[in-house]
Amino acid sequence: MTAARPRRTQQERREHTEAALVAAAAEVVVESGVRALTLARVGERAGYSRGIVTHQFGSKQGLVEALTRATQGGFVPGIAEMAPGLERLLALVDGYIGALAEMRVANRAFLLLWAEAATAEELAATFRERDRGFRRDLREDVEAGLAAGTIRPDVRPDDVAVALVGQLRGIGMQRLLDPDAVDPNPLRQQVTEHWRRALAADARQPPAP
Repeated sequence: MTAARPRRTQQERREHTEAALVAAAAEVVVESGVRALTLARVGERAGYSRGIVTHQFGSKQGLVEALTRATQGGFVPGIAEMAPGLERLLALVDGYIGALAEMRVANRAFLLLWAEAATAEELAATFRERDRGFRRDLREDVEAGLAAGTIRPDVRPDDVAVALVGQLRGIGMQRLLDPDAVDPNPLRQQVTEHWRRALAADARQPPAP
């Protein structure tokens, strides 16, 4: 006799529902565009009622915020476990561009939403906050590298953060618009080593294994 599967807790059911709805939202954005993202359409896509979507997120704004958190966090898995510093920054650059090779639905949805945020006020506040968080993490790496002596003392953390966000997002958008023009596999090495040479206190040091 097969043992009965343990019943999921209320929290587990809620997390499962949220993940399904976020995945459905990403699919709607990629297939039909940002303006097609409605609570009703996401619920239908995921097999839930609009009422459940509203209960889960409160509003379309809440859904968009959950989608941006989920999609941005998935670009470079495992990066949060690394200690701040030059090597974490370089791992993020390498992993971010490497993730563009596959260009999962979640990644595509994030980039589409990010581009739309420039002209859509309902997205702007969310993405300003996400980009500020991205720059904050990059500044933390640069500041840690400066403190450890692995990054040149003349490097300005704010400038590096702005330049990196612009470069990584820009590469992502080029990959989205013209996939054949951007080959992430050789590019990730070139860009990572460019930043190592630009930042390292001893630019002659060999890449980390």
